Amino acid sequence: MKIAINTGGGDAPGLNAVICAVVQGADRLGWEVHGIRDGYEGIYRAADYPDGGVVRLTPAMVERIAHLGGTILGTTNRGNPFARPTPQPDGTRRETDRSDELLAGLSAHGFDALVAVGGDGSLGIAHRLAAKGLRVVGVPKTIDNDLDATALTFGFQTAVAFATECVDRLHSTAQAHGRVMVVEVMGRYAGWIALNTGVAGGADAILVPEIPYDLGVVAEHLKERVARRGYALVVVAEGAAPKGGAVSVKARELGRAEQLGGAGERIAAELGGLTGRETRAVVLGHLLRGGSPVAVDRLLGLNFGAAAVRALAEGKRDVMVALDPPRVSYVPLADAVARTRLVPLDADSVLTARTLGIAFGD
Repeated sequence: MKIAINTGGGDAPGLNAVICAVVQGADRLGWEVHGIRDGYEGIYRAADYPDGGVVRLTPAMVERIAHLGGTILGTTNRGNPFARPTPQPDGTRRETDRSDELLAGLSAHGFDALVAVGGDGSLGIAHRLAAKGLRVVGVPKTIDNDLDATALTFGFQTAVAFATECVDRLHSTAQAHGRVMVVEVMGRYAGWIALNTGVAGGADAILVPEIPYDLGVVAEHLKERVARRGYALVVVAEGAAPKGGAVSVKARELGRAEQLGGAGERIAAELGGLTGRETRAVVLGHLLRGGSPVAVDRLLGLNFGAAAVRALAEGKRDVMVALDPPRVSYVPLADAVARTRLVPLDADSVLTARTLGIAFGD
């Protein structure tokens, strides 16, 4: 077989481990693996790349990349072939369906199948391509851990570990200055990073998308904490919203999802007035995506990549590999992208947080 692999959406620690396992596993079966640059851009804009946008991947090229952050293939969150921004005669740009052009490009390369590595958006695209005849196996990737069909996604544990280290450091500076510190982490629709970071890091309040908050309730809780120990710390997911309010949006751009941002700054400004304490915001943002994956994420990436090769060897198509402890299984791509994995209000970590006296603002 001759298979392609691409990485789409936001980068995540563990992507290179997936690539490593796919290439080495396929090579043992006598297959060729070719990597598509920057999602599907290597097909659409082949002339813009010195290597033609598609590169042959050999075991020698990938045998020492599993520990590296990022992705050697590059990625993009603007690459939806079904809604690709296209220049119009009047000088404007609008989204058009150019999926047939992509399929023709893949066919011209002689690919028998595609391993698509991405989150819900990228895997939703992969499922639509499968419906048009492309043989696809998906690999789940998101630091938000919000894909319902798998027990865990790689990148999540690395993001939480780094965010927790940052919170640990902020405790000391908040205490030194007697401040309220607000730490914003990623989490568009699901608050897994904020929840786990807040509990592990000993936050006083955690604000997540699943629990609309009342900032007055949060402020009263923080005032009690400040009175007792002199400072307070809040962890907020970028997608958290007040009761009856909306998420904070930083930018909207054709061809990509709206860019969230500003929740931490807005909350810090309001809490400063409500608590009467100096309040600062720290936005961790893309720092959570960078760096080497922790061991759990390396292993999960390798396991997923190896399982993708097995899925192709077994004749699977239109499926996603998924962690179903103690093994990796296959689920239909349609099911994989059907639901977002939100934090249940009775999740153990939520109950633990409440037992520890951590406020959610509800």
